[in-house]
Amino acid sequence: MLDCACGIGTQALGLAALGYRVTGSDLSPAAVSRAAKEAASRGIGLRVAAADMTQLPFREASFDVVVCADNSLPHLLTPEAVVAALGEMRRVLRPGGVLLLSTRPYDRLRRERPGSTPPQMREGADGRVVTFQLWHWQPDGERYDLEHFQLRPGASAESGAEGEGETGERWGVRTRRTSYWALSQAQIVEFTARAGLREPVWHEPDESGFFQPVLVVRRPEAVAKVTGHDHI
Repeated sequence: MLDCACGIGTQALGLAALGYRVTGSDLSPAAVSRAAKEAASRGIGLRVAAADMTQLPFREASFDVVVCADNSLPHLLTPEAVVAALGEMRRVLRPGGVLLLSTRPYDRLRRERPGSTPPQMREGADGRVVTFQLWHWQPDGERYDLEHFQLRPGASAESGAEGEGETGERWGVRTRRTSYWALSQAQIVEFTARAGLREPVWHEPDESGFFQPVLVVRRPEAVAKVTGHDHI
């Protein structure tokens, strides 16, 4: 299996722990290095590579399954980039191989156009960590710019912002900015077809148990060549 946007190993580590032979790739060298360290600390075999999903450094027909999960494909903001990435996923799949792709539920989100996500809090080694997002929708109604905020008590404020609550507790604020293309399910199916992938089937969270909608598509089986002697 190839997880072509593995990040720090969220899906790749779990799949490898189940016994699959997994390779993880990601655009970020730091992320794949973290994934490799996490795998080693768990005694899990995981090969990793820093790679752009639009130019995968693997031979054709190398994998039975390719995974592109956790809303990774919508980082690509043009049809050309999306088709290039899907074409690479098809290329490295063996004939009959499966691509599993998950995104946010953008059909609904494009109707609702949320401006933010609810704050989430978790207890970390250094105390409470609060995260939330602000979404700035572009005029086309499909793309949006995302600001991710992380608040840590007593942490240094990397963004230059630091606040003090009523109790005098100081909070450090870390921000990250990126952009997404809120691809509808119909758009994704169209792009997979243009890339040569077939048999699309969407699985919703209440059916699959996964937290995002999952698309399953296949690289077509190889077609046997017919020679002049192969006739009835």
